[in-house]
Amino acid sequence: MKWNKKKIDVTELKRLHDLFGVDVISASVLARRNITSKNDIKFFLENELIYLHSPFLFEDMGEVVDRINEACEEKEKIRIFGDRDVDGITSTSLLKEELDGMGLDVTWSVPDGDDPYGMTLDKVHKAKEDGISLIITVDCGISEVEEIALSRQLGIDTIVLDHHLAGETLPPAIAIIDPKIEDCGYPFEHLAGCGVVSKVIWALRFSQTDLYNESVILLHAQPGNETVRIQALKFRNFIETDRVVDEISPGLIKASQSKIIPFLDCGLPILVLDAATEKIQLTAAFGSNVDIYLQDLRADVDKSIPQVRGKSLFNLSLVSHSGRYSLIEHDELDVLLGLFQSLCLRRYPRIGKEFDSVLDLVAIGTIADMMPMVDENRILVRRGLQVLSTVPRMSLVPLLTAKGLLGKKIGTTEIGWNISPLINAAGRMGKPDVAVKMLLADKQEEIEELSRQLIALNKQRQKLGDTAWTEMQKEAKRSYEYFGTKMVLVEHTSVNRGITGLMASRLLTLFGAPAMVIARTGEGSITGSMRSPEGFNIRDFLANFDSLLDDYGGHACAGGFSLSEANLPTFKKQVEDVLDTMDCLEEQEDVIDIDCTVPPQYMTPKLLKVSETFEPYGEQNPAVVYQISGARVLDAVFIGNAGSGVRHLRLTLSYGAYKWPGVYWRASQKLDKDFAVGDSVDCVFRLGRNNFRGQETLQLTIMDMHRIMKKEDQTV
Repeated sequence: MKWNKKKIDVTELKRLHDLFGVDVISASVLARRNITSKNDIKFFLENELIYLHSPFLFEDMGEVVDRINEACEEKEKIRIFGDRDVDGITSTSLLKEELDGMGLDVTWSVPDGDDPYGMTLDKVHKAKEDGISLIITVDCGISEVEEIALSRQLGIDTIVLDHHLAGETLPPAIAIIDPKIEDCGYPFEHLAGCGVVSKVIWALRFSQTDLYNESVILLHAQPGNETVRIQALKFRNFIETDRVVDEISPGLIKASQSKIIPFLDCGLPILVLDAATEKIQLTAAFGSNVDIYLQDLRADVDKSIPQVRGKSLFNLSLVSHSGRYSLIEHDELDVLLGLFQSLCLRRYPRIGKEFDSVLDLVAIGTIADMMPMVDENRILVRRGLQVLSTVPRMSLVPLLTAKGLLGKKIGTTEIGWNISPLINAAGRMGKPDVAVKMLLADKQEEIEELSRQLIALNKQRQKLGDTAWTEMQKEAKRSYEYFGTKMVLVEHTSVNRGITGLMASRLLTLFGAPAMVIARTGEGSITGSMRSPEGFNIRDFLANFDSLLDDYGGHACAGGFSLSEANLPTFKKQVEDVLDTMDCLEEQEDVIDIDCTVPPQYMTPKLLKVSETFEPYGEQNPAVVYQISGARVLDAVFIGNAGSGVRHLRLTLSYGAYKWPGVYWRASQKLDKDFAVGDSVDCVFRLGRNNFRGQETLQLTIMDMHRIMKKEDQTV
């Protein structure tokens, strides 16, 4: 295994420390991960809602909000169509809950049993029979061109809320919110489906305030070098729409020649902090003949944000977090903008603190869908995990209790290993409605019964998966060899449609090659799942068989498809033909990227704070990897079942002033070979918590370790 530690510039570490106040270890991690721009760093250091992107950056968000509000006024019937996975289940539940709260007549539908993904023509006809006038798809819809065309023909409007890649033709919906659509206007493409729904929920709540579609101007004037520097920006729907900066030399130009005056002369409210002070600077710039009416935010700011009471914008710019991320260092207008945004969120709690109640399911769905844990996903998930750890919704309490997580600090690992599989089991076993009903239930007895059903479904899924895995491995190996190690394709009678994705993931892990698992669903239809390593785009691959497939979609490394059983032989032959034209993915040596070498004096329990800075972990943001050199192995104990052939090590290392417990998975054969008790070792590890019998301790998860050779043992 190769260890890789990128070289970094010491001056870059100093810059990060000076600008953002981070310690040297955190600065090292940021630098090695190329997280050095202000825009990237803020999502690692900040947790406030003001740092999220405005939903109204989506080109169609205004149409979505207005159409749903119209449906509310006209008492229309709405149907939500969601997907069967965790992202689809959480998306459906969130939107249903929000629209119910608005008083709308809302029903929902997720694929039942062997139903295909998303909407179907039959379901559109059924919606028409039921008097539905507005369909909203969540975590699906972007590929349902024919179905949405039928919906339109039948007089039903459709709104698509999705995050999957679009095909060549977009569906004829009245509005589409999908961050992966080119020119959608949104600056971050990696929202999960539930993240997209959360954006719509925030926008709906915002539309019910007096801020919706109302523009204001924020203004600040400050003395320069024998000049007055005046800045102003226009702000609408939490989006900065325009900005102007002018440097005025008093007495040298007329007010009419300034860029500022025409910018301000548009009838919009002009908001400032400390109007009297601003008046002095404006008078110095333009003389007393120019009268600009200013609205002072000071009283509201001091009342709502006590920690800034009485402080000037200049003083705030020296300590303000929002000022850190301005293009201009200590930009006072950006500080004013941050204050105004914070004031709005406090004035309207439903778009502020109360919005957190949505983020628990957003965190679960985002983690389960393996979205990159970068940009605003970090804030959405971090705040959602905090809700789950402190005030979880009633419908999740039984699941958290069953997994021993109630009242504990919950992170991405706990969600990925304990909660997501339970919810996902419902969809895999053809009963995603059980999970949706549970999340929406508000009676304790119903919640507990549905939770028991979820747990039972998960056990059933595990049993099916274990049986299928045992039975399919020989066929998988033959397929791997037949396709020249380019792919694994398994079609086995033991595979239930609900576990094709799970089996494909396990085959990918085993063979390191793209894996496809096919299942028969009955009534002449076939469904399949694919998983692939980086460098192999599943959607592009499936596009080769567009004429044979009834449906396909997904992400670059995970996707699914369906087709008629009659087309299966042709499909398999065409897959073989396409693979013949492709090269094998290059095999690469396993590499551990080291984030930081920790000197003995820094190896203290405080190091956990560094790891927590980079949580939540996930795609494009793995757990921090540390290296230590010269640690001593104090003891080693075998753990695990000896009969299984796979055993692990529980170690104690001495380094710095502390003794550190650690676990080294699948490493029993390394003891007395790569290292022994008493050896001095080099070690790379992740640092985290271990909860055992109610006791929480720090623990190293060792990734690789080897003894440091003594000089007399070294060969020339």
